[in-house]
Amino acid sequence: MHRLKPHTASAIRSILSLLVLLLLTIAATAQTSSNDTLLTTAIVYEGDTIEAKQMPHVFFYSKANEASMSDKAKWTRLRNAVYVTFPYAKRAGVVMNDINAHTTGMSSRSDRHQYIKTREKELKKEFADPLTNLSVYQGKVLMKLINRETHNNCYEIIKDYKGGFTARFWQTVAFFFGSNLKQPYDANGDDAEMEKIVREVERMYGYRS
Repeated sequence: MHRLKPHTASAIRSILSLLVLLLLTIAATAQTSSNDTLLTTAIVYEGDTIEAKQMPHVFFYSKANEASMSDKAKWTRLRNAVYVTFPYAKRAGVVMNDINAHTTGMSSRSDRHQYIKTREKELKKEFADPLTNLSVYQGKVLMKLINRETHNNCYEIIKDYKGGFTARFWQTVAFFFGSNLKQPYDANGDDAEMEKIVREVERMYGYRS
């Protein structure tokens, strides 16, 4: 068997030692590399840092009961009615408040009556046909919204001059606008749901309160 010379064997052992040392250095460097660092969330509890994990969302579904379905149906009906009638209420508020502003300073009853007659065609054009197409429920919602937009400012004018309008016009609008303008609109109480929907309509269509 061929034996290595002592100096040759010593050189080989030195080379192997260097290779082992080099491999250990590379391994140590790889273990501390930033590319292998795992970031995780943690919380500090009573001075200790504890790893924290967020559990996946868990959704629970329950079968709708009769009461919840009824409430949803009522809300949907109200929402639809507000979307249909609010543009009319907004326009009615502009016209009626304008009439109120122009007649407030008139001392003569006849002058006030004559001015309102000049606005009759405008009111007919704006509301006669649309109102006849509304359901009774939508009409009730519209009355609430008219109250919201006018704050009852024009009630006395309508009451005072009801006889001055043509019979056909009042047959159309009296049911919707008459004494029901006295009904309160409580945005923070009974009409809170309606108010939320109105705000939704205002945001969607760019109305200003």
